[in-house]
Amino acid sequence: MGVNGVDRAGTESVWDYPRPPRIEPDGRHVVVRHAGVPLADSRRCLRVLETSHPPVFYIPRADVRVELLRASEHRSVCEWKGTATYWRLGPELGAPGMPDIAWSYEDPRPAYAPITGHLAFHADRVEACTVDGELVRAQPGGFYGGWITDEITGPFKGVPGSRGW
Repeated sequence: MGVNGVDRAGTESVWDYPRPPRIEPDGRHVVVRHAGVPLADSRRCLRVLETSHPPVFYIPRADVRVELLRASEHRSVCEWKGTATYWRLGPELGAPGMPDIAWSYEDPRPAYAPITGHLAFHADRVEACTVDGELVRAQPGGFYGGWITDEITGPFKGVPGSRGW
């Protein structure tokens, strides 16, 4: 087996992920960039794995350039993790009307306390997100924030017709 229990010659199916979601550490090199500026750079991420979803990478706040972000008024509630706070680009990089690019759980439910102090980014709302140099693809549908890499197989929640999954 390779890094994080993945056989690098094989793949991970999102249908093998649990419900409720599991948190696991991931030591691969994760980078988030926008407009040529690194927003995050870490080897200390946590992956949240949930049935039918590509993994969501949560990056420690210490590895994120939070001075370039501003909390938005938008909130949502996850049945497992609790209330999410959303983040937009600050005026240095953002334009008025740009969508939120990241989210966090400032006070998650107890089972998800490890993701406190971490941010997750929407791969389709920034210039690029990479895992060990591989450009990730965004989970379909716009709402969900999973990252698809070559090792991850679906089908993925978020495609048309998957609302009830």
